[in-house]
This record gives sequence, structure tokens and C-alpha cells, in this order.
Amino acid sequence: MSLYSTATRWGAPARALHWVMAVGIAGMVGYGLWMTGLPPSMRKLNVYALHKSVGITLLGLAVLRLAWRLFDRRPEPPPGQPALQLAAARIAHAATYALLFVIPLSGWLYNSASGFPLSWFKLYNLPKLSESDPALKALAHQIHEYGAWTLVALVVLHAAAALKHHYVDRDQTLRAMLP
Repeated sequence: MSLYSTATRWGAPARALHWVMAVGIAGMVGYGLWMTGLPPSMRKLNVYALHKSVGITLLGLAVLRLAWRLFDRRPEPPPGQPALQLAAARIAHAATYALLFVIPLSGWLYNSASGFPLSWFKLYNLPKLSESDPALKALAHQIHEYGAWTLVALVVLHAAAALKHHYVDRDQTLRAMLP
């Protein structure tokens, strides 16, 4: 198992970060949808605190993933791919990376503008990104929510493209990312 990516396969760190974040994001979207329906209670506060802690963790993993991506090479695209398809893939990947930062940062900003402290797993308190501000709170919430739905759409598109490569094109694109 190679540490670094090759011309035909992603390296172990790239694959691990990809799949850990995929599971984390899927879990966070489902958890986020579920938690918003909870009635006000101490349980709801604890549920939100866990969502925030995992979100900050995913932000840290996004930083690590981007750093690794800048350092590591990328496998070559399969030969004969249309230029438009390659451009669409680049745009979708760039948008996905942007959202991996925008979503947790907007959640952090939403929390700050709401006037709540932010603690990472009750171990560390994170600094506020703003003072209490109802208008900023509303904007940050919209960015967080619409960003999450946009990321869901991009993930579905990403998975569909991977399956198309595997079953229609019959190339190695999907296998290059599998464990």
C-alpha cells in the first residue's frame, strides 16, 4: 500500500481522508436534519454540541486533506476523456473543497453570532468569530444550510460519475479510490 498517489491510484492517506470525510459528511447531514426537529431540552443542547464538535473536526480534516492534495500527485484521468467532462470534474472538485471549508466555518460563525460559546468535545473552547448579531446569525445560518444542500448535490453527482466510470466507461477511476 503506497503512501503517495501514483499515475493510476490514490495513495493511502488520500483514500483514507476521502472515505473518512465522506462518512463524516453523510453522518453530519443526517444528524443535522434530525437534530433540528428536537424539542428544546438539555438533550438538544448536547446533540448540537456534538454536531459542532464533529463539524470542527471535519474542518481540521479538510485542512489536512487540502494540504495533502497540494503535496501529493493526482492519478491521471483515463485516456480519451472529453475536455468538457474533465473541466466539469475540476469545477465540481473545487466547489466541493470550498464547501468543506464554508460549511463548518459558517456553522462556527452562526454559533458565534448567536452568542453561544463553542467547545470542541468539551476539551477546548474556540474563539468567537463575531459578537452577537441577529443579521449575521441569519446570514450564516443560510450559508450553512444551503451550503450543506449544495454539498449533498455535489456528492450525489460525484458518486454518479464514479459509478458511470465503473459501469459504463469500465475504467479504473473508481478502483483508484477504493481501499
